[in-house]
Amino acid sequence: MAVPLDAIRAIHNAFRKDMTAIDEAAHIAARGRGSLDLVLKRYTFFNEILVWHAIGEEESVFPALENVAPLVAEAYERDHRGLDSLFESLNKAVNASDTLAIARATAAFDFHLGIHLNKEEAHLYRIFNERVSLPDQGAIVGEMAQKIPQERFPEVVAWLFPLIGTDDRENMTRIWQQALPEPAFSRVTKLIQAAIGNDWAELTPRLPELK
Repeated sequence: MAVPLDAIRAIHNAFRKDMTAIDEAAHIAARGRGSLDLVLKRYTFFNEILVWHAIGEEESVFPALENVAPLVAEAYERDHRGLDSLFESLNKAVNASDTLAIARATAAFDFHLGIHLNKEEAHLYRIFNERVSLPDQGAIVGEMAQKIPQERFPEVVAWLFPLIGTDDRENMTRIWQQALPEPAFSRVTKLIQAAIGNDWAELTPRLPELK
């Protein structure tokens, strides 16, 4: 059975994969062996989703954690401000069309984001899982999802599902199935199908109700 924290893990995995691809594209371009197309097309939207996620953590996860484990969240909020600064450095390099500076910025972003996500999963979310009740976890993850502007939700699905594996796809789908009324969930499944194309046939045996 999918649990609320599975949604966090899936999104973290998408962040890792996308940022690594952005960094690889930047390094290839800096060596003169490719274009910056992937970087330019994705880095701004990537950061938008990262900011929505961070706001959700700061406004919902961190206060709940403060009640059961004081002072734990402070270091992670500082990480968020560091990631904000790294995005500004990347944005500045892109605006200057400086391929070397872009590659340096994406490398730093990828490195620090990876450490931050790994720490959250090994420490912060482990405490959250142990000390916050499952119903409260579900409510908190639901609050985090509301930080995404509703008109942008189709873009988020189109970004997320190609980046995650079948287990994460199943978990996210089950979580939305539990959280959404049937008409809304039906619309979401159409978005998922459009996002993953032929991989839909891999997902449906796990979720027979989607057929």
